[in-house]
Amino acid sequence: MGLRTTESEWATPRAALFDLDGTLINSEPRSVAVWARVLQDRGVEPDEALLCKFMGRRGEDVINELAHLFPGESVEDIFADRWRYGQDPDLPPVEQLPESVAFLKYLHAQGVPFALVTSAGRQWAESTLEWLGVRDMFRGIISADDVTVGKPHPEGYLSGAELVGYGPEHIVVFEDTPAGIMAGRNAGMRVVGVTTTHPPQALAHAHLVVEHLGQVGWPQLVLRDPEPPQTALAGQG
Repeated sequence: MGLRTTESEWATPRAALFDLDGTLINSEPRSVAVWARVLQDRGVEPDEALLCKFMGRRGEDVINELAHLFPGESVEDIFADRWRYGQDPDLPPVEQLPESVAFLKYLHAQGVPFALVTSAGRQWAESTLEWLGVRDMFRGIISADDVTVGKPHPEGYLSGAELVGYGPEHIVVFEDTPAGIMAGRNAGMRVVGVTTTHPPQALAHAHLVVEHLGQVGWPQLVLRDPEPPQTALAGQG
């Protein structure tokens, strides 16, 4: 499956699709710490490259790719362990990103439709948007439970386009991970990368890279030519 829209076909931005973890909240340090403990419990001392595989992607997809690290275990067993470690009191806190919340409120006030496309489960997505006080602003949620293939595959973002009622040429995606950026690009959408969890060079495939969403204009987006991916579905899980 190739890109659904070429840059020459892009039109005025009319709608937005947002990732959750690392884009609207800073939760990746906590998530990475939990996965590190899951791996260490199995005798694996993870390095940064291994832990980065879990960022921005469905845990199920990553576990299936790394099945050799979990011999004889089911995804359900591993997720049960992950939940248990997630209750540890010494984990990094989950923090709101105030510039992201302010940007959501700005778009909503302008009548711009937007939805969530996340690799997390629906319960986490729903509760987090409620915590941020923005749930009613979203047209809907595409969660890990709603797709057959996770990011960097475009399925989630193409489903998100149906929620907001616009084609890919009118949609801007907001992401913080390479997998998420590729998912947006593979859907034929413009992508803004946020450096919450990765340095700018790791987000080189995005059309715009910012430190926070307070630096984003709408609908005037100052875009650049991103580095081309090696394949249309680079790193597909």
